[in-house]
Amino acid sequence: MAGPALAQDAFDMPVTAELLPGWIRQDGTRMAAVQLDLDPGWKTYWRAPGDAGIPPSFDWSRSRNLQSVAISWPRPIVFEENGMRSIGYADSLTIPVALTPEAAGEPLRVRLTMDIGICADICIPHRLEFDELVDGQDTRPTPAIAAALAQGPYSAQEAGVRSAKCTVEPTADGLRIEARISMPHAGGTEVVVIEPGLADVWVSEADTRRSGGEVIAVSEMIHTTGGPLALDRSQIRMTVLGSNHAVDVRGCTPG
Repeated sequence: MAGPALAQDAFDMPVTAELLPGWIRQDGTRMAAVQLDLDPGWKTYWRAPGDAGIPPSFDWSRSRNLQSVAISWPRPIVFEENGMRSIGYADSLTIPVALTPEAAGEPLRVRLTMDIGICADICIPHRLEFDELVDGQDTRPTPAIAAALAQGPYSAQEAGVRSAKCTVEPTADGLRIEARISMPHAGGTEVVVIEPGLADVWVSEADTRRSGGEVIAVSEMIHTTGGPLALDRSQIRMTVLGSNHAVDVRGCTPG
């Protein structure tokens, strides 16, 4: 097996990255990971980074023998700075990725272009590129990847979510959504992130509060091209971030 790929460029950037080859699971998929190490004082962003963050993107299209990729994000941190909120990670980040080969048992040629934002006093868009032949049939979990998987959010069932309801109303520019999630407290000041399951839609930072057994979040949604929005409640994703754990809620019923 080739060693981990080190992604660098010609500049002295405050981040280095490796592709961890991981292990083969019983279903034939390979559990690998992208490992980012940041210099002290720097951070990078979650898949939904907030208004002050830069969303990451992944391009796997040049890979060979790769049918599909499923990304598992560890629970992120909520940063509050100068009245603005961003959501991401400091110091280091291991992003588990389940790689499904087209031909089981054959090597994977992982060619990944990853665009991220990294921030300290300033924010910098940064591109990482990997080109790695991943082979071998090791079935022993890699500790760093297993630890990152364990840091993922709870499912709605695991967290004891009793119901998730959404009220959607038209506005002058788009839609207003109010989500009401009946669930035990996730700890501390809870923050809800609402993702519409649609491309090219801007979603405002959710105004989140708790009322008894419910956490309530309100956001505005606007199509970036100014077009109409057709929202499918089953595709809405709501993540509740608390100091104890995070909860991943998929879909909601009419409020």
